[in-house]
Amino acid sequence: MLALVTFIFGAVIGSFLNVVIYRLPRGESVAFPASHCQSCHTPLKPWHNIPVLSWLFLRGKCAFCGEKISIQYPLIEILSGLLFMSIFLKNDLSLATFGIAAAFLTLLTLSMIDFYYKAVPDSLNLLALTLAVFSVNDVQMLGINFVNALLLAGGFTLLRFYLSYYLYARTKAFVKPTKKAAWVRNYNPMPLYFEAMGEGDIMVAATMGALMGVQLSLVAVFLSALIALPAILLTQGRDADSHRLPFVPFLALAAYIVYMLDAPVLAYLKGLYG
Repeated sequence: MLALVTFIFGAVIGSFLNVVIYRLPRGESVAFPASHCQSCHTPLKPWHNIPVLSWLFLRGKCAFCGEKISIQYPLIEILSGLLFMSIFLKNDLSLATFGIAAAFLTLLTLSMIDFYYKAVPDSLNLLALTLAVFSVNDVQMLGINFVNALLLAGGFTLLRFYLSYYLYARTKAFVKPTKKAAWVRNYNPMPLYFEAMGEGDIMVAATMGALMGVQLSLVAVFLSALIALPAILLTQGRDADSHRLPFVPFLALAAYIVYMLDAPVLAYLKGLYG
């Protein structure tokens, strides 16, 4: 019964997340106006907003103009329901568990926005981090979550600078030197396309630290790199914009996998390092 209730509740939240994914990057209000068709702008009836079922009954088309409705909508609702349900089945029924599930749902939203726009809103990033830090059952855990978030954010920031400088140094040899002083030439700011990762990735890493701690977060970062490797290879040789691979989806997916498998992962690490 708990599984069904949490899945339905998560799917309902997923329906709202679809609105956020569409409207927030466009600078529109997520509350007003009410849900409407993106093509004919006709306001939807309540029965048009039933998660998953409405899309199936309407056969993926608007009830008014017949325009196709993206399959993203039922997929996000199903993923949200499964995510919400799995986290509640893993943990006890509490406000802390609700906050953790909400943090992962926010990461899902960030992943979709990053996938479409290769950028993530600070408002959602801060929301995910805040939920992750404050989703605790005691005050002591609040401090631990905050410290873990700082450690991961600091580590990712250093990694970003080192990798970005490495990429810049590798390509600087092909740039024609100028008559400026040597130290000025060496101090030229790095163009944006040499950034190894974005600031949004650093915030997501902080969220991961608060949710899972340092050990599990490092495993998740390593796993995210492995998952992203095929996509990185596929983007090689394309234009500069294609090289800006959205990394938040890989971080979020790896974080969810490691979080759900935290016990066997920790057992493996203990057996490996003692």
